[in-house]
Order: sequence, then C-alpha cells, then structure tokens
Amino acid sequence: MGVIDKFQDIQEWFEDRISQIGKGKYSRVLKMARKPTREEYIRVVEITAFGIALIGVIGFIIYLLMSVVFQVP
Repeated sequence: MGVIDKFQDIQEWFEDRISQIGKGKYSRVLKMARKPTREEYIRVVEITAFGIALIGVIGFIIYLLMSVVFQVP
C-alpha cells in the first residue's frame, strides 16, 4: 500500500466520522444548542471576569505573604 492509498484511507475515515456528527450521541446536544441572548452573554462575561479577578487577588495575597515570610535581606 502506497502513501497515497494510506492518505486516501485516512481521508475516507475522517469524512465518515464528520458525517456522523449530526446522527450520533452529539445530535441531541447540537439540536438543543442555541445562540445565547445578550443578557446571558453579559452574565457569563461578568462571572468569568469576577473569577479571573478573584484568582488574581488570591495569587497576589499569596505573593505578599511569601515575600514577608521569606524576606531576603
């Protein structure tokens, strides 16, 4: 089997997998998926930004504590 035949088999396998996406276990999820409303999107952005800020504050507090505990003269 040559290189071209191997790539042809890979391409056929890949195309077969892609064509089954809407038919298998993911079809229910894809059918239920919808574009979020503006309010939902803003809420997700706010929660994500709050989480990032909280992690940053916790990291900064840990940095300050470590700089006090391991103070290098």
